[in-house]
This record gives sequence, C-alpha cells and structure tokens, in this order.
Amino acid sequence: MNELLIGYARVSTYEQDLTAQRVALERLGVAPTNIHTDHGLTGTNRARPGLREALAACRDGDTLVVAKLDRLARSLRDASDIIDELTAKNVKLSIGGSVHDPLDPVGRLLFNVLAMVAEFESDLIRARTREGMQIAKAKGHLRGKQPKLSVPQQRHLMEVHRAGTHSTAELAELFSVARSTVYRTVQRQEAIEARR
Repeated sequence: MNELLIGYARVSTYEQDLTAQRVALERLGVAPTNIHTDHGLTGTNRARPGLREALAACRDGDTLVVAKLDRLARSLRDASDIIDELTAKNVKLSIGGSVHDPLDPVGRLLFNVLAMVAEFESDLIRARTREGMQIAKAKGHLRGKQPKLSVPQQRHLMEVHRAGTHSTAELAELFSVARSTVYRTVQRQEAIEARR
C-alpha cells in the first residue's frame, strides 16, 4: 500500500485566500486532489468539515501535511488531541516540510512549544480586537446597527400607524422596509413615549 500525503489548509475569514497555502502544500508534494480546506473557520473551532475530511482520509503510514501549525490548531489542547488521533492511526505530521515524530521526546517538546505559540498568537489577536473595539466605542465609531428609518420617517410612520388607515404590510410597502422593521419601530417609539 502506498503512503499518501494528505494536505490541510484553513483561513479564518471568507475574504482571505487559500492560494498561498495550496501552493505551499503542493510544493511539499501533496497532490491537489488530496488537499482538504476550511474557509471562514477559526483554528479555535474544532468542528471543521475540511479537517474532519483530512483526518478521515489519513491511513496507516500516511502523512498529514500543513503549511504552518496555526492552520491546524490554535490551542494546545486541540493540537494535542489531533496529534493523539494521528499517532493512534500511525500517521505522521509534517509542518512546513518538517516531519513531527510524536514518539520522540524532543519532537513532542518542539510540537508543544509550537502549539503554545499558536495559542498565544490567537490570544493576542483576541485581546487586540477587544481593545480596538473599546477604543472605537469610546470614540463613538462603534454604535451598533443603525435604524432603517430616519427619525422623521419614524415619526411619520407612527402618525400613519396611529391613524389606523394602513395595515402593517401596507406600512412596510409604503416605507420600503420589512414588516419586522415596522413592528420594531412601533415598539421602540411606544417604549420611548411610555418613559416620558
């Protein structure tokens, strides 16, 4: 039985491109048909269809190939779980061309260090994102979803609604919004009036 190279690539957002990882995997000897991918899923999410397919495709003696460890996992626990699964199936792991031997104490140490660095990077990204959102919120740039209707339009909608001459569906058509927007606007305006 021939040993296969099974590739795995992942990007966290739909705006990102998998081309660089695909090219790197092909340079490492992985056939394009053996590359499994996840698009728009973070490394902290273990429920990734492409990863499941890649792990399922691995047989005794095969090698799972990733361009970088952070593409495979962003937490030490997930990385360890994946390596344990590969070890149980007698599958090697190649990270950027360097084959990891989980039975070698030095190899296991290096793998754990790499996994900790990947987790640390993920934690830094989350911390920077939270900090950036707090700064944007303090400056008034992060205000949440804006209402579909302007304040004068909301007042006009309430006047027509109180007159009782139009149904909710007709109001939605008249103001070019969904019925749910009409309901929300009425609820919001009634809550504001009740506080006065």
